[in-house]
Amino acid sequence: MPNGSRRAGAATAGAVVLLGALAACGAGGTTQAPPSPASAPVSRSAVPGDTTASAGDRTPTASGRTERPASRCRTSELSASVGRVDPGAGQRNFPVVLTNVSSRGCTLYGYPGAAFVDAAGEQLGRDPRRAPGDPATVTLAPGDSAWAGLRYASPGVSGADTAVPAALLVTPPDEREPLKVPWKAGAVPVSGDASSVFLTVLEPGTGP
Repeated sequence: MPNGSRRAGAATAGAVVLLGALAACGAGGTTQAPPSPASAPVSRSAVPGDTTASAGDRTPTASGRTERPASRCRTSELSASVGRVDPGAGQRNFPVVLTNVSSRGCTLYGYPGAAFVDAAGEQLGRDPRRAPGDPATVTLAPGDSAWAGLRYASPGVSGADTAVPAALLVTPPDEREPLKVPWKAGAVPVSGDASSVFLTVLEPGTGP
């Protein structure tokens, strides 16, 4: 083969190799690698235990409603009565009973209010004093009762001035409206020495 032909063939082969290398470089510069799984965004809903409210914030009942604690008993939800006298050691003691007559549960806490009144509604004597005690919340289901002790020195022993009330007004704790109970236990002390009347804290039940 003539020298000119050999040189032309070598040049052509070199050009083909060079073009192939350039094509390979161009392809490598434009190819994108797939994103790493670690760089993909994480949905909050996919994180275990990540919730907007804790289970303790929701306490559904069997019907699916949320359980709510009982609130205090209103005057309109209660009836009042006075139990039999329990005499002893010159004292007269009566259980003053409050009964839940509503269709829901409710609570009582502390001392009831009480006042003896005459037929015209005028108070007789001073307000009863609170005997020392440890108040505790009493929860009343419908039909349940709580009681507080009403006591005073027997007028025949103490020599206090007396009056015969027409009724005892009983006010549930934290309420303003009283319940009226006819008084059938005779004279009570209203003034003079040893005329104080005492009330105890409310307890479950209807008496001692």
